Amino acid sequence: MNANDAYKSVSGRSEGLFKDNGSRFLAFAYPVETEEEVKEIVSSLRKEYHDARHHCYAYRLGLDGSVWRASDDGEPAGSSGRPILGQIDSAGLSDVLVVVVRYFGGIKLGIPGLIRAYKTSTADALAHAEVVEKIAGRWYDLHFPYEALPQVMKLVKDMDLPSRDQSFELECTMSVRVRLGIEENFLERIEKLGNFIKNKD
Repeated sequence: MNANDAYKSVSGRSEGLFKDNGSRFLAFAYPVETEEEVKEIVSSLRKEYHDARHHCYAYRLGLDGSVWRASDDGEPAGSSGRPILGQIDSAGLSDVLVVVVRYFGGIKLGIPGLIRAYKTSTADALAHAEVVEKIAGRWYDLHFPYEALPQVMKLVKDMDLPSRDQSFELECTMSVRVRLGIEENFLERIEKLGNFIKNKD
């Protein structure tokens, strides 16, 4: 097994809090896998905390964390989104979104104060999160004749592949999730059985 396809994320929502000069910074960390999920969560928090001044956030997605964004949502540039992202990175996490909701307390904190507030509230939320290991992988849809079922099932069992959407008729279909570390081996072995891959996710 190749460990290069493993990375750390969080198992569920967690919360953090930081207060300074009357301003309150409520931080919420979530496990996410797509930018679509990010949009839904940010939009629901905007509705839930509609009376807050700012909803700043940052996220990082995927095994290599190459998909990311940091939003200051009206705070001075670089004072909020970047510090949030910095905490996600220093915790070594991916597939994570952190949104910090700010209630303004009437006293300006200045850029250094804001950076500290967004950093500290994010660190608090992540400290309350349960960190889990995730394995990067891809789903493959397989279509094969019924007589090939024993060989395909043996391959699935040998390689310990999670499966879903199984249908065993004259024409069989199933989807299997292949971790990236064994993808090459899987492709070689399934190719020997026949051209059974219809598409991959």
